[in-house]
Amino acid sequence: MSAIRDLIATLVAFDTTSHRSNLDCIRFIQGVLEEQGAKTRLTFDDGGGKANIHATLGPDDRPGVLLSGHTDVVPVEGQDWTSDPFRLVERDDRLIGRGTADMKSFIALCLALAPEFAARGLSVPLHFAFSYDEEIGCVGVRRLIADLAELPVKPSLCIVGEPTGLRVVTGHKGKRGLRCHVHGREGHSAMNHRAVNAVENAARLVAHLADMQAGRRAGGPHDHGYDPPWSTIHTGLIQGGTALNIVPRDCWFEFEFRTIPGESPDTLMDELRAWAATAIDPAARLEWTLLNDTIGLHMDDQDEATRFVAALAGANDTMRVSFGTEAGLFREIGIPTIVCGPGSIEQAHKPDEYITLEQLAQGEAFLRRLMDRICLSG
Repeated sequence: MSAIRDLIATLVAFDTTSHRSNLDCIRFIQGVLEEQGAKTRLTFDDGGGKANIHATLGPDDRPGVLLSGHTDVVPVEGQDWTSDPFRLVERDDRLIGRGTADMKSFIALCLALAPEFAARGLSVPLHFAFSYDEEIGCVGVRRLIADLAELPVKPSLCIVGEPTGLRVVTGHKGKRGLRCHVHGREGHSAMNHRAVNAVENAARLVAHLADMQAGRRAGGPHDHGYDPPWSTIHTGLIQGGTALNIVPRDCWFEFEFRTIPGESPDTLMDELRAWAATAIDPAARLEWTLLNDTIGLHMDDQDEATRFVAALAGANDTMRVSFGTEAGLFREIGIPTIVCGPGSIEQAHKPDEYITLEQLAQGEAFLRRLMDRICLSG
């Protein structure tokens, strides 16, 4: 446990907030895994300031198990932390620091146990996939997955170690984020009949998105495996105008759809566009920009991969969640994928984010049971 704590402390100390580089963190991970004989490959963003790592221990000529996680964390600005977010603090059986729950503790567990996996010998390969920019739409992992798709032998199972309390997650909602830029026509506020108010037209669109949400909450479709059981529609940012006495020329807002199975974000977007075509000032121009698009995960509870991970977790049931992960992207290239990891999503993204020592110990036991399944010696 001491070694695991030290690794968590090291990983937390890398400020890998999504707008920063994660290269120092990735190079550290690469060094730890290469010391155990892992073959590693990095894939970079366009600017070369961020990278994913894919590493393999053991034979690479047969299907194996992939452990996936992300190295980036959300910002701490504006949050009321009681200690330095990037210095691990232990208090009341909790390890506190940005990323402890989401999800550097899982990465630390993987690194801490890698020497034992290697020493016991692997009957199948053990892959590690640690990515950048998951928090802003699973951006980085797509390049890693494109490489995996070209492998002659792909993993037969992926476990995404997001914090689920080690409950077995077989499904999550898809997410699409968009920006709408409303282009109006500027003018003096005393002569607003000669202008086109971008803010007012944007407000109508935002209000209609709220109406769409209310309609789905009341009338469905519903899938009661999720909380909430309807597709969620949310506006998170809005900005426009220059001065009170100027009719605003520009306004933009960002919104998202998180869809349950059976409801497509394309359908929601078509509904919004159709309403806008009749309700928005025809002199206003609407410009739509896709920000991110991550498909959902849908695994059968009776799938072999589900049963395998359930045995590792000692779980008798499965669950579905509303937050998104890269799991659906791995599933899309034919790799059965389950989300299961230590810690609680309730602690993620909050000030004084933490993982309990109990959850950390349970996460270690989970990986040791995997070790017993795929290693040659006891």
